[in-house]
Amino acid sequence: MISLRLYTVVLGTIGLAFAGFALLRRKPRNAEDVEHERRIWLNSVGRITDGTVIDVQEIVTAVNRSATMLIYQYDVAGVSYEASQDVTYLRQWINLHSCRLGLPTSVKYDARNPGNSMVIAEGWMGLRQ
Repeated sequence: MISLRLYTVVLGTIGLAFAGFALLRRKPRNAEDVEHERRIWLNSVGRITDGTVIDVQEIVTAVNRSATMLIYQYDVAGVSYEASQDVTYLRQWINLHSCRLGLPTSVKYDARNPGNSMVIAEGWMGLRQ
C-alpha cells in the first residue's frame, strides 16, 4: 500500500517537473512574430471595406530601428477609423513611392473588432496602384 502511494507521488512530481520544464523552455515570441500571426489570421477571417491612404511615414522606434508606417482611414457601420500598419518587412510587395495622399485602398478588418485592420499582408494587398 505504501509503495502505491510512493509511486503516485513520484509520478506526479515527475509530471509537474516535465510540465514546468516545457513551459519555461518555450521560446518567447517577439513583436514581429506576433504581428505576422495577426496578419495571417486577419487575412483568413477579415472582411473587406474601402479606405484611403493618408500618409506614409518613416519613424524611429524605441529600440532605434527605422520603421515605415502606412497610415490609412476607413469606415465600418458608420464609424470612421484611422489606423497605421508597419510595412517595414513588406516592402518587397509594395512600391511606397506610389502611395500618395488620397490613394484608394481596400482594408481587411476583424468584424468583431473593426479597429483591428490591415492594408497589406504576405498573401493579400489592398493598395490599388
